[in-house]
Amino acid sequence: MSVVAGIDESPTSRLVVERAIQEAQWRQTDVHLVYVTYMQAFYTEVAIDWTEILETQRAAVWSALQPTIERAEIEVSRVDLEGYPPDTLVQYASEVEASLLVVGTRGRGELASLILGSTSHRAIQLSECDVLVVKDAT
Repeated sequence: MSVVAGIDESPTSRLVVERAIQEAQWRQTDVHLVYVTYMQAFYTEVAIDWTEILETQRAAVWSALQPTIERAEIEVSRVDLEGYPPDTLVQYASEVEASLLVVGTRGRGELASLILGSTSHRAIQLSECDVLVVKDAT
């Protein structure tokens, strides 16, 4: 029964990772840190190769969290997925039979939340396991 944590490029992700590690230690289990890439199709006349852009973004997220991951005294798995973040996180948590899903209150910002919806709110509604929502650092 793992702990799964959804991360992104926000400052709150470090807090999410720290809390997920604490919860996993308390539960004597491992933690899966999940970064979900979401590409909403936008029409443009310029052909854009998103592969390199997304790979750079993914690498930056993992690099920023690496010091926190290295301090963990438990097994930490890094997982990269694609899809709509809340649904993908909930599905992954279900697949690994997680006992807890940890998400932040703020992810990609207020504008993105208006367009995409709140990851934490949707995860709470859909998840089969408990969901811990970590408050924004600000």
